Amino acid sequence: MNLFYTPDITGDDYVLSPEESKHCLRVLRMAEGEELVLVDGHGGWHEGVIVRADAKGCRVRVLRKQEHYGVRPFRLHLAVAPTKNADRMEWLVEKCTEFGIEAITLLETVHSERRTVRLERLEKVAIAAMKQSQKAYLPEIRPVTKFRDLVERCAEQRRLIAHCHAGEKLRLDEAYAPGEDVVVLIGPEGDFSEEEVAFAQAHGFEAVTLGMSRLRTETAGMAACHAINFINKV
Repeated sequence: MNLFYTPDITGDDYVLSPEESKHCLRVLRMAEGEELVLVDGHGGWHEGVIVRADAKGCRVRVLRKQEHYGVRPFRLHLAVAPTKNADRMEWLVEKCTEFGIEAITLLETVHSERRTVRLERLEKVAIAAMKQSQKAYLPEIRPVTKFRDLVERCAEQRRLIAHCHAGEKLRLDEAYAPGEDVVVLIGPEGDFSEEEVAFAQAHGFEAVTLGMSRLRTETAGMAACHAINFINKV
């Protein structure tokens, strides 16, 4: 069924926003009596039926509800330096949302190519990807955060930093066990500085490798996201 994002849904009767109503009736050409799904981005999955086909406010009656739909036994947090090209960052947010992820923090590092980001645009990309991939959870897109601030305040039980400098590094499957809440740090095109890597390791982060190839930032982020999901068999 078609999904619609309804973050403020309560009760058994809901009116879609004008934007979602137009998409429902004019783009998807749905009509009264057809069933659809409303998701709130926090695990709420509401199956309903259109009872008033109004492009300014399509009314839906909820027939069935399920909370915590698709909840995962672990949390994945990706902290990544924004790419210079905004489209590549949007692509990363889209693909990570499709795979499944709980939070994405935009990271300011020594070699960052971009230090300001349009959060509202990335949130729209995440919403579209959530709907397309039939999920009920919307990842949290966190604003640009200084590298040291994130490292010092990190709460995840497993903390990993991917970098390309020489030295001992583990594969993700060696450093991470299924079910653990995890944060993975991904640097900019110029990589983390050696000082940043040392600072992270001093705060409990383990260095990991994503393979023998030198990856672009968005590719590395997607690879890490996919690997964690694969290890957890989701």
